[in-house]
Amino acid sequence: MNFIGRFVRLATTALALGIPAGGVSADEYPSKAIRFVAPYPPGSVTDLLARTIGQKLTESWKQPVLVENRGGGGSVIGTDIVAKAPPDGYTILMVAPDLAINQTLRSGLPYDAEKSFAPVARLVFSPTVLCVHPSLPVNNLRELIAHAKSRPGRLSYASGGNATVGHLGMELLKHMAGIDMVHVPYKGTAAVVTAVLTGDVQVAFAQMSTARPQHAAGKLRVLAVASGTRSQAMPELPTVAEAGLPGFKAEVWFGVVAPAGTPGGIISRLSSEMGRIMRMPDVQKQLLPQGIEPMTTTAEEFAAFLREEIVTWGELVKKTGARVD
Repeated sequence: MNFIGRFVRLATTALALGIPAGGVSADEYPSKAIRFVAPYPPGSVTDLLARTIGQKLTESWKQPVLVENRGGGGSVIGTDIVAKAPPDGYTILMVAPDLAINQTLRSGLPYDAEKSFAPVARLVFSPTVLCVHPSLPVNNLRELIAHAKSRPGRLSYASGGNATVGHLGMELLKHMAGIDMVHVPYKGTAAVVTAVLTGDVQVAFAQMSTARPQHAAGKLRVLAVASGTRSQAMPELPTVAEAGLPGFKAEVWFGVVAPAGTPGGIISRLSSEMGRIMRMPDVQKQLLPQGIEPMTTTAEEFAAFLREEIVTWGELVKKTGARVD
């Protein structure tokens, strides 16, 4: 066999065994620090999850997992960093529905939501809740809709940025309810609750983990949950569909992807370890009271789910006429 033939045979064998171009097999992975990019500012659910997982990976693999917050551009900046990183398993990305939403909402993306990444696992479901400033004279969704209809364009709502679920979910609510509210985007989900608390805006879809303590303290009023089913953390809270808009659903999930071309053996190891972490009692004890519900999938299941999400959010963008400006 000539040199070229031997090279092709060795390369084929390496791929089958999950050996990346650098020559490190999946069994030897990881042999150095892992960069874990969270494309949102500190204080978000994304940041919390990345740090929780990073700490557990560091403990089990004896290699540092360094969480890097690279917010901006509606998660595009941090996402693009990982899309262009070497596909060797040493750069991974925490993702949310923004990854699927941006595919339709933003033109000229520097990456493709499906083709540029290798899905690792979907990790958790994190309900968002519809909340209002206490000064607003409404106690449920129907009253909010009636109040907004009597004041078209005078109420404003916050989101964690253009193309987030908080933005698209509220545009869907506006569309289904026939109301008009002004969108005020902020940099990251952590700022959304603050905007409602201060009265800078009157309405928002906010992460349950940040809105719930303020609701309990009477500093804001939570009206409904945006998911298709009630939350384990606040089972008394109706869904938006139950509260007056049948068929409404704007769910938030979080998962992990790696650059496309990352060897399958490394993807499998990452996926398996993250699933194990999500099943740890201490991790669930930390997440569940905040309304963050573990629901880990395999890499293959996450890939199929992501394809569905790109279609679902794409149809919603077209239906609502949402824009990023």
